[in-house]
Amino acid sequence: MVEDPTATELPEQLREYFWDYNPDQISWDRNRHTIILRLLARGGIPSIRWLRKQMSDDEIREFIIRRRGRGIDPRRLRFWSVLVGIPGPDVDEWIEGARRNPWHSRTHA
Repeated sequence: MVEDPTATELPEQLREYFWDYNPDQISWDRNRHTIILRLLARGGIPSIRWLRKQMSDDEIREFIIRRRGRGIDPRRLRFWSVLVGIPGPDVDEWIEGARRNPWHSRTHA
């Protein structure tokens, strides 16, 4: 890890991604998984920079691999795969698997 995540508060500019949480109660310690996934799936350049200060590219890659890309749309998943070095064939497989899922068409209608 690059910084001590327990000492890192969620910066003001990232709170917009967590509109459904009390901003004083969300923390890296308690909500790490949610924070990572939201920033991977929806974050802009400032959030990407912040996340990469909290975690190494190896840690981000492992997080995405463990989830097989779930929760991240195909375009963003490809972006992250290039950024952190996930093999393209793996990403292709995850995306194709998600497309075969009957719930995929329902959530992307």
